[in-house]
Amino acid sequence: MLDVLLVAATERELDGRDGLVCGVGPVEAAAATARALALGNWRAVLHIGVAGGRDLDVGSLVIGAEAIYCDLSAAILLVDRVPANPRLIAAAQQVIPGARILPIGTSAAVGGTGRDVAVEAMEGFGVLRAAALAGVPAVEIRAISNQIDDPDRSRWQITEAIDALSRETPALVAQISSVVRP
Repeated sequence: MLDVLLVAATERELDGRDGLVCGVGPVEAAAATARALALGNWRAVLHIGVAGGRDLDVGSLVIGAEAIYCDLSAAILLVDRVPANPRLIAAAQQVIPGARILPIGTSAAVGGTGRDVAVEAMEGFGVLRAAALAGVPAVEIRAISNQIDDPDRSRWQITEAIDALSRETPALVAQISSVVRP
């Protein structure tokens, strides 16, 4: 059995590490993650990447309490939230004790989460939902690269956010691996 499936939307976010590049957006993320989970025997999923934040410092790290699918709306009851695994949240806190634990909104559009969340990304719900359906515990960790409402991408600090996340990724993988090993 394999320990931790490291998932990121892009190669750049994996920063040279082995893992799954799931693609950008909730559909690509869900499909790629579901396929990887079906083909492997994973004990946990660690989803990492950059995100927009509202009133959060660039480079700060956030542990996702839950992933909220902000694009989904209908007159019937839908699954639009997936909680992160509490044991994996606790493991991540041991590695990055200063990180805030917040819900992370998922939208297929930059700026698409509205004002209901302080952290916005594009893949978290897809990754966590695929893991939940496969019965695999998962957690999402994001590094803030920009303010959600800032349309000027030249001010986004993606390199700095990736660097901040990359410094913690090896310890996160090791800690989560130690928690899910029998």
